[in-house]
Amino acid sequence: MNRTFVDSENTEFNEKVVSIKRVTKVVKGGRHMRFSVLIVVGDGKGRVGAGIGKAVEIPEAIRKAKEDAMKKLVTVPVDENGTIPHDNYGRFGSATVLLKKAPDGTGVIAGGPARSVIEMAGIKNIRTKSLGSNNKQNVVLATIAGLSELKTPEEVAKLRGKTVEELYK
Repeated sequence: MNRTFVDSENTEFNEKVVSIKRVTKVVKGGRHMRFSVLIVVGDGKGRVGAGIGKAVEIPEAIRKAKEDAMKKLVTVPVDENGTIPHDNYGRFGSATVLLKKAPDGTGVIAGGPARSVIEMAGIKNIRTKSLGSNNKQNVVLATIAGLSELKTPEEVAKLRGKTVEELYK
């Protein structure tokens, strides 16, 4: 389920519902049912976030998850080929996601939860492999963690006090 909305800064964001789970709390009077929703939002230009919302009704849970995701936006550096600047691992809980740079024309090679994050970020060429846990929530958060750790060559050169040309020697 993909939807588009505009935030307060007039940036157009898309949202994708990754999972909807019915969760139950057993109380003295019986079972208390709620819905837990995992959503990924992104503008397709390098900004992406994920959020979780819980409520008695699904639309309310989706609204809460979207608000949560908007608070947790990260910026991802995407180069001119529509890929990431370097390979990286993202880790969250026992889930690990390998993110590999890919040449132009490769497309998005990723499993379900990681694919939604990558598509919402606007990355066009990447290879990923989900390692460890295949829990959707942890895989999404591991992918975002890996993408948020990426640095452009300019940032690395500045940290080391060198020029970009000196890095490639």
